[in-house]
Amino acid sequence: MNIGQAAAASGVTAKMIRYYESVGLLPAAVRSAAGYRQYGEVDVQTLRFIRRARDLGFSLDRIRMLVGLWKDKSRKSQDVKRLAGQYIGELDQDIAKLQSIRDQLRVLADCCHGDDRPGCPILEELSSFGTSQR
Repeated sequence: MNIGQAAAASGVTAKMIRYYESVGLLPAAVRSAAGYRQYGEVDVQTLRFIRRARDLGFSLDRIRMLVGLWKDKSRKSQDVKRLAGQYIGELDQDIAKLQSIRDQLRVLADCCHGDDRPGCPILEELSSFGTSQR
């Protein structure tokens, strides 16, 4: 199938297919006599795998590792689980950081009257934060 058909079958845009080839996530496509990329079902399965991993937020480096593990039939599931566990830990840290930021912003927003007066605790806190950290 051509790149447009592979894109439609996998849910990955043609531009991203070319990109994944360029960074080595997908093997270089076989070319037709006219020079057009040709893809098979294995390529489409790999693209679907990559798309799902991207949907879960995995980095390209981790996807590269996951694709390698997926294709390695002698792999150990513990290797896959360890990789997922590392990512879960990072997500937990990101979530905690975002919750902290949300809580701080909520306190600032609650202190702001939101009226026609110029005074604003949010802006005052933001302007004083940089000077108190130096």
